Amino acid sequence: MNNFKKLGLSIAIATSLMAFSTSSFSGEALDVGKVGVVSQVEGLERVTQELVAPPFLPVHDQVAKGKPQIIAMTMEIVEKEMEIAPNVFVQAMTFEGTNPGPMIIAHVDDYVELTLKNPKTNTMVHNIDFHASTGALGGGGLTNVAPGEQVVLRFKATKAGVFVYHCAPGGVMIPYHVVSGMNGAIMILPRDGLKDEKGNSVTYDKAYYIGEQDWYIPQDKEGNFKRYDAPVMAMGDTMEVMKTLTPTHLTFNGKVGALTGENAMTAKVGETVLFLHSQANRDTRIHLIGGHGDLVWTGGSFNDVPTTNRETWAIAGGEAGAATYTFKQPGLYAYVNHNLIEAILFGAAAHVTVEGEWNNDLMEQVQKPSPIQ
Repeated sequence: MNNFKKLGLSIAIATSLMAFSTSSFSGEALDVGKVGVVSQVEGLERVTQELVAPPFLPVHDQVAKGKPQIIAMTMEIVEKEMEIAPNVFVQAMTFEGTNPGPMIIAHVDDYVELTLKNPKTNTMVHNIDFHASTGALGGGGLTNVAPGEQVVLRFKATKAGVFVYHCAPGGVMIPYHVVSGMNGAIMILPRDGLKDEKGNSVTYDKAYYIGEQDWYIPQDKEGNFKRYDAPVMAMGDTMEVMKTLTPTHLTFNGKVGALTGENAMTAKVGETVLFLHSQANRDTRIHLIGGHGDLVWTGGSFNDVPTTNRETWAIAGGEAGAATYTFKQPGLYAYVNHNLIEAILFGAAAHVTVEGEWNNDLMEQVQKPSPIQ
């Protein structure tokens, strides 16, 4: 059977699976009940948010200015092949072509309005589940779009924090799409900004978004990683690897080493950096080697009092976390998943390069390495 026939058969099988899997998740089938309260958006200012690729964040105010707004953005679903490690390729499914998808930012009481586009060149039905939203399976029940369709969803931001969003088209397609790269995060800031453990205002000089992704790449009998022509063709083999619950690769921002070397995050001594981290599928634990979590919002919940001076902070699968650190020494810092096997052998590591003057009062090499006396 040639590749074209294989692709056609795979698409037919996948379409049948999706029709079965999504039957209870479709917007048409979902009973949203009789409308009792209409949307309170009339008269609100409408602002278009330009999304950017991680680890960067869109332009935003740390403290809200004026009344709530409608924060509108457009995301396109991109199915494409990605190289996640040297000569290791996946048939990825993404929001806006990146893993993770772009960070979205709003304030409590704002309305988030997303136009989600699924180009006709794609092969799968997709949707989006916002953990920050209320009802309709996080919006997943109202956003199923087939190739060539688009949908508009609006929800009110009622909870302050950092939250995961991901594709969840139903049944086995939920984990398959999530571990194929289709997830991201949204930050809902308190209208009066972040607060420390004493209730004092906190601001940050820089912010970075790190999305940790587990990948499950099939191998042939010789141990070589397989390569496929489309997501539907990779699905069967990939799901067999997924059932082992053991990833073959872990990445920060879509590729082993994506945030190292020339692409390392940067800061200066004295700057406060907000680190936002998500893992849509597996538990992780974050550590900044050479630094700390000055303030850590467990589960990314900004309404809760942050813990302080943390060496490592946990992020459960399906959530995002937030932490700040004010850098005190220059040099190279490693930002890692502190299962060091996963960091070093699987790829869950990043770097922060910090400029400034060294402080010997904080650390000093009293004697250089020399023969033992």
